Amino acid sequence: MPPPTTNSRWLGPIRAFSQPPVIAMFFLGISAGIPLLLIFSSLGLWLREAGIERATVTYFSWAALGYSFKFVWAPLIDKLPLPILTSWLGYRRGWLLLSQLMVMSSIVLMAAVNPLQDSLHLMAFGAILLGFSSATQDIVIDAYRIESAENKLQALTSSSYIAGYRIGMIISGAGALLLASYFGSSIESYSYIAWQWTYLTMASLMLIGVFTTLIISEPSQQIHNDFFHDRREHVQLLLLFSLLVCSFITVYFFSSPIANSLKNQLATFLVNTPLASFIVEFCRLTLSIMSMAALARLLISCGLVSSSVVAKSYIDPIKDFFSRYGYTLAWLLLALIGLYRISDIVLGVISNIFYQDIGFTKPEIASVVKTFGLLMTLLGGFLGGLLVLRFGVIRILFAGALLSALTNLLFMLLAQTGHHLPMLYVVISADNLSAGLASAAFIAFLSSLTNVSFTAVQYAIFSSLMTLLPKLFGGYSGSMVESIGYEQFFLITALMGLPVLILIGMINRHLKLKE
Repeated sequence: MPPPTTNSRWLGPIRAFSQPPVIAMFFLGISAGIPLLLIFSSLGLWLREAGIERATVTYFSWAALGYSFKFVWAPLIDKLPLPILTSWLGYRRGWLLLSQLMVMSSIVLMAAVNPLQDSLHLMAFGAILLGFSSATQDIVIDAYRIESAENKLQALTSSSYIAGYRIGMIISGAGALLLASYFGSSIESYSYIAWQWTYLTMASLMLIGVFTTLIISEPSQQIHNDFFHDRREHVQLLLLFSLLVCSFITVYFFSSPIANSLKNQLATFLVNTPLASFIVEFCRLTLSIMSMAALARLLISCGLVSSSVVAKSYIDPIKDFFSRYGYTLAWLLLALIGLYRISDIVLGVISNIFYQDIGFTKPEIASVVKTFGLLMTLLGGFLGGLLVLRFGVIRILFAGALLSALTNLLFMLLAQTGHHLPMLYVVISADNLSAGLASAAFIAFLSSLTNVSFTAVQYAIFSSLMTLLPKLFGGYSGSMVESIGYEQFFLITALMGLPVLILIGMINRHLKLKE
């Protein structure tokens, strides 16, 4: 048999984009990308046009906290069958349809509220419900993606999902603003009817996801022999979830005054406000998680929840991960998950402010960073999927981390150059291309770490951990820039990528030894 030619080596991966799971993930990605900006930028502009104060508007961003803590209710999706829907559509598609209908209902509820006349509490409830239902949809889509495609297709389904997700964000971001303007609302002349029709249009576009859910087939790789069949266990799981969420929120709410006082005292002692804030918020998060663990033990001791329900829901997925990889490799993998995107996210938090500070106008930022940058991200995502299929996930994971760190150095050059449009195109091309490539490889890598017996829970933990530390650090990027300047800041973000490269090398060695 003659050896495969170079063309045939590449044609195989390219043809793989026509596989049903890859196509399905593109449309499910659109469905997942639509809700996010209806909580953030689009809702913010609506409320500002209605004359709501900026401080009040920013509070609504908290409605998206569900994305960061979706691992809390992921066990419901992994273990709890739905009445009617599960028997009709199957386990994953039943949950997927429910979450999509919840998303549509939440958007319709928000459309029914006029911020000038009605209570903002109702709008806040709609936004929170949208954040919760959208995060639920993400959990199910991630589980479906992992279970519906074989390992070699994970990179392509990941890149296809990323492409769809970005398009969904364009629809609910720029698309929503254009629709509201077309229907007759502006900052000078606010029109509730215009925004109502805009949000109703966004709700109708969620039918893309609904139709996709009805057309696709149920994954064949599911292993749900241990999900809860007994109604008593269903009630216990719902009770456990509800009380754990209440515990988490209560600790965060009542610890707020103490946390603010500790931040001020620690900032005086350390002479570093950002570091003090990070330490206090990290301790606050740890305390909240510990309170949930203590409450779970209390519920077991009181007999309200059986130990098997807690074990199957929260403990077994974690034990499975450590037993499959061993403690050393498991902790290395968790460290990599928590740090892989740190240089990218920390820089991204302040990037738009940086562009404005060096003289770029809003139209220039919109055309180069948002439009051209999006195309580069999509291209990088598809390229990452092809390269993973051709060279393996670890090599492309390393290449993506290296390129993401090196492209941060280009921002130092842009800071020195100042307002120079060709240089901005070069920086955005390199940065977004490498980010898309790294994201596709990283999502494929995370997918390979999950066990199909605990798909939703394990991937929800991974995806929450993936953004937790970067977002905490990113919140202090403005303070860092004020202290050391843009050039030194960009150098530090590039150096943040070095531990990631070392971790990938160590993990690769351990994986080879394990094999």
